[in-house]
Amino acid sequence: MGPTASGKSAVAMAVARALGDADIVAVDAFQLYRGMDVGTAKPTATDRAEIRHHGLDLADPSQDVTVVEYRRAYDAAMAEIAATGRRAVLVGGTGLYLRVAIDQLDPPGAWPGVRAELDTEPDTTKLYERLRQVDPAAAAKMEPGNRRRIVRALEVGLGSGRPFSSFGPGLTAYPPTPIVQFGLRWPRDELTRRIERRFHDLLAAGFLDEVRILAARPGGLSRTAAQAIGYAELLDVVTGRADLADATAAAIARTRRFAVRQERWFRRDPRVHWIDIDGDFLIAVFVVFGAFAACV
Repeated sequence: MGPTASGKSAVAMAVARALGDADIVAVDAFQLYRGMDVGTAKPTATDRAEIRHHGLDLADPSQDVTVVEYRRAYDAAMAEIAATGRRAVLVGGTGLYLRVAIDQLDPPGAWPGVRAELDTEPDTTKLYERLRQVDPAAAAKMEPGNRRRIVRALEVGLGSGRPFSSFGPGLTAYPPTPIVQFGLRWPRDELTRRIERRFHDLLAAGFLDEVRILAARPGGLSRTAAQAIGYAELLDVVTGRADLADATAAAIARTRRFAVRQERWFRRDPRVHWIDIDGDFLIAVFVVFGAFAACV
């Protein structure tokens, strides 16, 4: 695990390749969408042909996929891997999905009718103020502009009759687990450079064209898929609301903020073995594999 652009996928491939008996399980809230390939830095066809991957291409991007639905797919993948006698290397940066998967948590369900009613309110600020009134503890942990999380918190609170924050204690406990966890940690300046370089590389690989194709498909992008970093900003380019230079700057800035939040989330888990990387990325591959071998 680690923040975006930390090289998780490359390390996972190197570890799985060296082990020789491992599949990779992607634990990512957006790589599970079909067609969202370039912008999510999804493993290449070559990588997937060499090492079997799970958790990818589970749903059409016009669908809203919840962590509950991902948990079902994860459980099925792990059962399939176990049945073949192989091991699993998990890789991902979606902290909530990792916790739900690793610790087998049961997050709250879905109330589509409540969500549909909330979606009729176009002003995210008003929804945030509503959340502050009914569940200030949940609101304090969210950005006022993060509509997806705000709507989800209100949906659960109104649908279940319990504050969304009351479902949180499971995330504050870190029970023993047989899954050995490693985090990749770069110096902040270097991670910032990696984030900027990667976004420009994604653009060069056809990210804007990918967004244009997805937006033109029947159903377009769901509310969840459309909020993925980079996709939201490039959708503004496709629809004429922004130029590419401004969208690129906004996406890079948003990615940097997201990386900070990822690191804060992962640091709370005392079970994570952190690998500090400073310099050549190949060092990370050898260090992580060496630590992995020592733990298993």
